[in-house]
Amino acid sequence: MPSAPFQAETEAGRLVLRFSGALDTAVATAGWEAAHRAVKSGGALTLDAAGVTQLDSGGAALLVSLARQAGEADWREPAAEAPRGALERFRKAIPPDPPPPKPRPFRPLTNLGAFTLDKLRAVAGRMAFLGETVLATIRLIPRPWRLRWAEVMRHLDEAGTRAFPLCILLGTLIGVILAFQSSVPMRQFGAEIFIPQLVGISLTRELGPLLASIILAGRTGSAYAAELGTMRVNEEVDALKIMGLDPVAWLVVPRIVASTLVMPALTMVMNVTGILGMMIVMGALGFPPVAVLNQLEQWLSLQDLAGGLGKAAIFGLAIGYIGCQAGLSAGRGPRAVGDAATSAVVGGIVALVVLDGIFAILFFRLGW
Repeated sequence: MPSAPFQAETEAGRLVLRFSGALDTAVATAGWEAAHRAVKSGGALTLDAAGVTQLDSGGAALLVSLARQAGEADWREPAAEAPRGALERFRKAIPPDPPPPKPRPFRPLTNLGAFTLDKLRAVAGRMAFLGETVLATIRLIPRPWRLRWAEVMRHLDEAGTRAFPLCILLGTLIGVILAFQSSVPMRQFGAEIFIPQLVGISLTRELGPLLASIILAGRTGSAYAAELGTMRVNEEVDALKIMGLDPVAWLVVPRIVASTLVMPALTMVMNVTGILGMMIVMGALGFPPVAVLNQLEQWLSLQDLAGGLGKAAIFGLAIGYIGCQAGLSAGRGPRAVGDAATSAVVGGIVALVVLDGIFAILFFRLGW
């Protein structure tokens, strides 16, 4: 068993830790905790290593650690040249402790300006990405064969076909819920026969596109951001640039085209299943399917359906753009992919609400 690496003595009111002999890793490990406890006891301290004859990295680590912990302690270097040189080399290899960070001064105007500039830079980056996407799309219009149609079909399958079961379930439940909730006030006025046009107009003009877009943002927008964010973290996007390929035309445009094309289909699935769910409730209330279809035929118009599908296509374009932008602007750290997916979903939902408000005002002004 290695002996303790030091002797604790008191000289003129000062605690002296005197090291002597061979101070190797085994000896230093045996007395590491005892030496640090002695330093923690406080008071004036002297670290005397003059008697050390042999020193390796473990012993040097003990001496340097004690010296840093003691702070203003009196230090006596090893008298022998070999251990003194080993200790000096170890000190040079270990970086000094960083100074404690200075407290940030409270400057509200400066902080507000920095926050504003950061947001403006983020907006400028999004606008620059939008410009790159538009230019890449324009360059592909006269040469459509250069678009990666295989990737477009793959994303159409992932964003559309695989989302049909969820849209069918959600659309049916929304139709049932709307019909049941509408029947409560309608029954007071004997106007339950008007439930079909209420639910039909709500679905085709507003709820169908909006709910389908939320599904697309949660499933596909986050998937776009995660895929492109992973490629950026793995430096695959940089590899495309080195090979002379445009990442926007190669990765972004197929995804945006797929999300734009798939949204009207998802919206139609939501509309049809919502109306079927409403018809189930109307049948339970005693109204035959013929009466429900007559009400829908009387009040629903092709203009309502076309307006909803047009909104859905714009929603899909916005979701695809935001998801791709979040993925390609991801950072390099381990949390980059998760942050990109979160940003894509949150940004997509906020964009949906803003665009829906703009369309509501536009349709109102146009008399639709």
